[in-house]
Amino acid sequence: MLARVYSCAVVGLEGVIVEVEVDYTNGLPAVIIVGLPDAAVQESRERVQTAVKNAGLHFPRHRIVVNLSPAAIRKEGPAYDLPIALGVVVLAGFLPHEAIEGAIVVGELSLDGVVRHTRGILPMAAAARANGFKRMFVPEADAGEAALIPDLEVYPVKSLAHLYDHLSGRHSIQPYLPSSDSVEPLYTPTDFAEIKGQEHVKRALEVAAAGGHNMLLVGSPGAGKTLLARAMPGILPEMSIEESLDVTRIYSVADQLPPGTPLIKQRPFRAPHHTISHAGLVGGGNIPKPGEISLAHRGVLFLDEFPEFGSRVLEVMRQPMEDKVVTISRAKGSLTFSANFQLIAAMNPCPCGYHGDSQKPCTCAPAVVTKYQKRISGPLLDRIDIHIEVPRVDYEKLSGDRLGESSESIRKRVQAARDIQTKRYSSIRNSNIEASAIVCNADMRIGEVRQFCKLQPEGQSLMRAAMSQLNLSARAYHRILKLARTIADLAGSEEIQSAHLAEALQYRPKLMIG
Repeated sequence: MLARVYSCAVVGLEGVIVEVEVDYTNGLPAVIIVGLPDAAVQESRERVQTAVKNAGLHFPRHRIVVNLSPAAIRKEGPAYDLPIALGVVVLAGFLPHEAIEGAIVVGELSLDGVVRHTRGILPMAAAARANGFKRMFVPEADAGEAALIPDLEVYPVKSLAHLYDHLSGRHSIQPYLPSSDSVEPLYTPTDFAEIKGQEHVKRALEVAAAGGHNMLLVGSPGAGKTLLARAMPGILPEMSIEESLDVTRIYSVADQLPPGTPLIKQRPFRAPHHTISHAGLVGGGNIPKPGEISLAHRGVLFLDEFPEFGSRVLEVMRQPMEDKVVTISRAKGSLTFSANFQLIAAMNPCPCGYHGDSQKPCTCAPAVVTKYQKRISGPLLDRIDIHIEVPRVDYEKLSGDRLGESSESIRKRVQAARDIQTKRYSSIRNSNIEASAIVCNADMRIGEVRQFCKLQPEGQSLMRAAMSQLNLSARAYHRILKLARTIADLAGSEEIQSAHLAEALQYRPKLMIG
């Protein structure tokens, strides 16, 4: 008599259906789990036996074999506790096989039978729907997350006894109905109106937000670089439902969804410390997990004290900044995580921090300044669209009562520019699957730059002069055109004017190397 229950595994960011087969053979009483389980899955033997007993059910005194199929996929985590326990209950004759047909079962069991939170529910639910399953039994704490997938009945399970009563017809569990309550923001950004002075830096941040461009802030200590960067979330455009689901999927797999927040509606803002490891930034581990650049997908990755990050850590960002994905290869295979992030970096111009400062002299030797700045490689700097200097703020501005423009009003202009870009790229997204990732100007490839960033004769003359004087690379040339396209969108202009191109050119590095 074989019991079969369907569950799900997470490989990378995708769910894979797992068939949990439970049968018994002759021999001494034991539970044997096969199918490439990790240590957490092996430990489910003790949890399942105790949970079944504490649910008021009899655990068969047989040699029970549990097979997790397909065997080629490594099974990790305690998510298989509930389907294994359910298979044992069916094997013991307490439930008919028909009770669990067409259902996916996921959940960790405590010793008293309570079903606990499990990571990766969203990709599991998506896989369940894609494979034709109509029902899904999940921990009560994760029901809101699974219910984000349409056309799937999600049942919140409190305990093994609770699920048994439902399947046996004693007590019905009602399908989870998504709530329309608003989701609390993940952070409270500083309002731009509260930041005194630095109007040109605020303008650069507005341009960066409107087009999704990378940005580097350079200035003396205390000039306001970190404050300005942390105010960035307040002017970012709203995420579409597709973007929200993309981000939520990554946070679900990384087990970093905030409690009570099944869907992330605010753009991520990640600010790792400069002591972060290579694997912590790009992802990795024996079983690869998303890193900070993936957790910043569709949002901002803020790297303060930019040169203090390890050179190897910084250089591995070059490929994700171009391809918008990061691929982690291991002997057992490769996994690809989304990494379409916007880099905002901040740094001092030298070790003492006062190179080029108008008031405090620099104590660093020229060779030391050069060595410090060369910690950021030329190829990495070339991938940053906007380089802006953040000077000291005058006493009159700091002590004045006059407030600047609010983040809300800046955000409206940014949203209007993004709406223009959405409309522009919707036609090519419909005709080209590869173009589906293009949502803003920074995502444009060479073909789109040629199509949407055409220059008028005056603009071509200006660009020709800039190429020779600034010694620009081909990558820098295309990035300047993308930046000019964003500035034109903010101005509501269909054509890139000379003024738009001139503003884009002034954001190229001046004092920095590259």
